[in-house]
Amino acid sequence: MNEPLAATPSRRLLVEERRRLIVEFVEQHGRATVEELATKFDTSTVTIRADLEVLARSAAIARSHGGALPVMPPSSNDTPLNIKETRWHAQKLRIGLAAAKLIGDGETIILDSGSTTVEIARQIRQMKFESLTVITNALNIALELSGLPQIRVMMLGGLLRQTSYSLVGPDAEQALAKLSADRLFLGVDGLDPVVGVTTPDPLEASLNALMIRVSRETIGVFDASKLGQRSLSVITPLQNLHRVITDTSADPEMVETLRGAGVEVILV
Repeated sequence: MNEPLAATPSRRLLVEERRRLIVEFVEQHGRATVEELATKFDTSTVTIRADLEVLARSAAIARSHGGALPVMPPSSNDTPLNIKETRWHAQKLRIGLAAAKLIGDGETIILDSGSTTVEIARQIRQMKFESLTVITNALNIALELSGLPQIRVMMLGGLLRQTSYSLVGPDAEQALAKLSADRLFLGVDGLDPVVGVTTPDPLEASLNALMIRVSRETIGVFDASKLGQRSLSVITPLQNLHRVITDTSADPEMVETLRGAGVEVILV
């Protein structure tokens, strides 16, 4: 590898944070050796090998002789959900908590599929609602909220996307078109000031756009790494978001751009 490694971090990283950074390094460079990673993260080769074994079991990286490779081509950003859930997890927890606090008793909400929206569902489980209706196209979110008598879950049908456990397509849209909601919590893969809100899958984008149309309020929920990113399919322009909840590492210029477009920004 010709590129010099980044400077060694000045503090020892927590295990979860180190493993997330290992995945990012492997995806960015296309490969990494155990020795390179040990030097970069100022730890032993034994620790790095253990990290790589854990990441390989969760399909975050592919193990190779003496190192690791990406699990998919770097150009693909339709990342499997189980990998997304390992990234920026602390931020997603805070976003999920802040989002759940906006939900009123007796409301009907839509939870889009995603690694951040599932954190909202986990917070809902802990809250004392007398009644709440949750519409979702995500299998994992429906399961998360199952068994709660005060929560009515309405699951949209359709074609299953293996990478996100979400249901999309004409059947899902036909079911959703007959419903209405107070709030939509929308997870996205990219938010660009010019293009708008994006996601990798065209069918997902089409369903997301309909979610916006049937909801009185649309709240974007995503970590700050999504700001400034573009994905394949456009969901909606920025102006159609009412609020955005993201973390405090968000680029100040992007935050001001959102506010200038009339979007309320909540940083957590």
